[in-house]
Amino acid sequence: MEINDGKISRKKTLIIFVCTIITGFILFALPNVFFGVTKINGGLSGVNLLFIALFQLTTVSLLIWFSLRLLKKDLKFIGWSAKNWKSDTLIGLIVGLAWTALQFGVLIPNTGGAERADIAQMISWFDGTLLGTLSFVALGVIGGGITEEIYNRGYFINVLKDTFKDPKTGTWIAATLSIAFFAVGHLPSDALGWFDILVPTIAYTLLFLYTKRLTASIIAHGIYNMTAILLTYHLYY
Repeated sequence: MEINDGKISRKKTLIIFVCTIITGFILFALPNVFFGVTKINGGLSGVNLLFIALFQLTTVSLLIWFSLRLLKKDLKFIGWSAKNWKSDTLIGLIVGLAWTALQFGVLIPNTGGAERADIAQMISWFDGTLLGTLSFVALGVIGGGITEEIYNRGYFINVLKDTFKDPKTGTWIAATLSIAFFAVGHLPSDALGWFDILVPTIAYTLLFLYTKRLTASIIAHGIYNMTAILLTYHLYY
């Protein structure tokens, strides 16, 4: 039901939002579960990681596009804009590389290195080939840096905040829930895991809120994922 000024009601917005988030979560998980269970073509490793990335980008992007159409919004509404891309790219690079330096220069070497659960899992996804490594990088950049930011930052925050009467209150509640949802979705198993996911998630969220665009958070997220994969391969594989 639409209200008289042509805008979508807050109730309908919330229903569309919840359905989109649940469907998106399933689409993110589906290829991982498929390859993880069937072990087809080596399971969760090698070129399959590229297939996962492309599946996530295609299906989740189409889902977001369709959802925005229902809401009578476009991609600019969720921060998909090339405005100030140079400065946004620079700040994203700085944040992403700073987190990489902190993680691989200080935290990971002093908290178990290759014995850490997250590093061990990453190692298990390498197949020792150049194609496999590039496919893993593609998953980190495309599936993580691009698709997750569109879904978890741009869509989640900017659509959910529209369900609140006060935009400022809505923004901060939506941002907080976005951080929590993203963190829980990565299934941290201990305090270190929570720290490792919460710190960058908060950083990506603040970049999005500060710039009001997705460029900086996509660059920061993508550059960290890429460098983390390459450094893990170089240092621990």
